[in-house]
Amino acid sequence: MSYAFYDEETLGKAYDTRLVRRLLPYLAPHRALLLIVAAFTLLRIPLEIVRPFLVGIAVALLSAKQIPDNLAWLASGLGAPEIGAAGEPSETALVWVVSTMLALLVLWTAMESMRMFVMRIVGQRSLLAIRAELFGHVQKLPMSFFDHYPVGRLVTRLTNDPENTGEMFSSGLVHLIADILLMVVIAGVLLWFDWRITLATLAIVPPLTFAMLLFRIKVRAAYRESRIQVARLNAHLQETVTGMKIIQLFARESRNLSAYADTNRAHRDAWFRSIRYDALLFSTLGIAESVALAIIVWFGAKLAVGAEVSLVTDAVFIVMLQLFLRPLLDLGAKYSIMQSAMASLERIFELLDRPPEQADQLIGVTQDLPEAAGEIVFDDVTFAYDQQPVLKNVSFRVAPGERVAFVGATGSGKTTVLKLLARLYEIEHGSIQIDGVDIRDYPRRTLRRRLAFVLQDVFLFTGSLVYNIGLERASDEQIQAATRTAHVDPLIDRLEFGMQQPVKERGVNFSAGERQLLSFARALAQRPEILLLDEATSSVDTETEALIQDTLHEMMQNKTSIVVAHRLSTIRDVDRIYVMHQGEIQEVGDHNQLLEQRGLYWKLYQLQYAAQEAA
Repeated sequence: MSYAFYDEETLGKAYDTRLVRRLLPYLAPHRALLLIVAAFTLLRIPLEIVRPFLVGIAVALLSAKQIPDNLAWLASGLGAPEIGAAGEPSETALVWVVSTMLALLVLWTAMESMRMFVMRIVGQRSLLAIRAELFGHVQKLPMSFFDHYPVGRLVTRLTNDPENTGEMFSSGLVHLIADILLMVVIAGVLLWFDWRITLATLAIVPPLTFAMLLFRIKVRAAYRESRIQVARLNAHLQETVTGMKIIQLFARESRNLSAYADTNRAHRDAWFRSIRYDALLFSTLGIAESVALAIIVWFGAKLAVGAEVSLVTDAVFIVMLQLFLRPLLDLGAKYSIMQSAMASLERIFELLDRPPEQADQLIGVTQDLPEAAGEIVFDDVTFAYDQQPVLKNVSFRVAPGERVAFVGATGSGKTTVLKLLARLYEIEHGSIQIDGVDIRDYPRRTLRRRLAFVLQDVFLFTGSLVYNIGLERASDEQIQAATRTAHVDPLIDRLEFGMQQPVKERGVNFSAGERQLLSFARALAQRPEILLLDEATSSVDTETEALIQDTLHEMMQNKTSIVVAHRLSTIRDVDRIYVMHQGEIQEVGDHNQLLEQRGLYWKLYQLQYAAQEAA
């Protein structure tokens, strides 16, 4: 089984700056919180810098060495007792050093906790906006998008990708900026403290930067591949669960498991590649730390021979080096988080860049719409799916209150007529009018409120029965009248909770016939002027069909109705039948007239409807 259909689109070269810039509007409403984070970030730096100097002072006290002037100045500024002279270590001075270090540690912990807490609040609020925009945008996408986009991959983009982006807020971007600032400040302090050892130590930075740039390319590709494999897994799982009945009926469990195992292994291998590059990056940083430490020890010892550098200076440099390299070591993990988040941001913005449904034109005619009557006119309409012609110069008129039917072979364009009337797709040529107004001049909400679709494949939402019938658009009186007319009342009386009966996913706790009756009740509850039936009785048994024939007759009373049907009983009493063939209307007339012509309809009748009539 091939799952190439579920592959991601080929994304262009990634521009991290561009992606972050597009993220800024989601952060803008939280400027105040970001300023708090920035303040905590800046205050964290001096707390980090002071610790190595306190270590240097402690080393000087314990070794009875002269404390350098710059350290003595710092100690004095922090309120230390007199510790500038060499000699036996002062117990008071040592207690001060230890207590100061503990106090700074407590203060640093409190500030860091607050900084992370506030940043996570900003992250979650921003993710809330991103998810809401994604979901709203998906609902505005044209039906042609859903014809080609796998559900599993779409679910990945709406759930996993925003969650993955959230890691950038909690562990990535701000920490990365804070670490870079800390490294810059430490480098400046080290240059001030002793520029010779500093320059020798920082000699490792250029080759380390080159190595990280090299890893950057590899890590980005690995994370993008891992996101692709996650989308494939989700798509495979969604398809398997949805088609479980077919899988079990045709005993395809082992084959399906084998296909899933292949996808699962591909996902594992993609993660292995990213882990390998992570491990190499950490190893490189570890080597850099060891090399830098060796430079400090060797260079410091060499200078100490000439009494140019003291043991205190070496101690300060070693602790400072650890502070300088710790962000670099963390940078590997943060960089991986950032790369994963950037890969997800690519996918999020790629989805948001998909053009929505064509905007309503609202040219002014919508300000004074005619009174609803229900006249429908197709004037020379042409339409194609993916360059494949479906309708070719189709023209017809349905008068207000008329009932017409479309019949024809599969793929002849019958259902497409209904979809175009509801503006689920945009026509390429010609016009479609309702009551003399081009449907493109109606707001979509206004247009679709005048229509009621009854589909062959009934979809029920998870929730209550009353919600599925009324869709929060119909009153209780309308719902009660609709259920009574659609013969749903006996079903409701049998249910434990009546109209509040829970509906499981896709309505699996109702039979096909019951779902179809509920779809009729749903259409009736909306009180439309135009009724569209798309093979609405093809999956209904004969007994249930007898129940809904009366429903159909009442539904179509005084309503313009267009029916696409495979049941003779549904179409034989309509006012007019259109016979479609290869996207064109080949024959027009009522049931008896078309039989007398002995054309396409007569052949279709012999193949499909004659047995029904005999029954």
